[in-house]
Amino acid sequence: MMKGALLVLALMVTRELIFETSEAEACPAFYTVFGVLSLGNKELLNVMLDQFNATDEEKAALGKIQDCFNEAGFEVKFLDMLLMSSITLSKDCIEHSVSSVSSVVNSIL
Repeated sequence: MMKGALLVLALMVTRELIFETSEAEACPAFYTVFGVLSLGNKELLNVMLDQFNATDEEKAALGKIQDCFNEAGFEVKFLDMLLMSSITLSKDCIEHSVSSVSSVVNSIL
């Protein structure tokens, strides 16, 4: 039950970050924070979140998610990495990324 609530909280925080930043900024921010989150070091996580001007509430929420990752162990972290890789390397995601980059380039030219 608690892990489900933390997942919903994480999605809300991620959604808030996306509304406040452009897609080009939100994607690297998401992968950076997710990578640091899975390392299991709270000090490193807080330093990274400071770079994105995260609030104390956001830091606490992501700290709780990090605690769940640490409790679950390496196998869960590895499975999450595989899931994130499969999403990122999916045909739809790649097409969307290429389309987004093309739009930005076309608007500059």
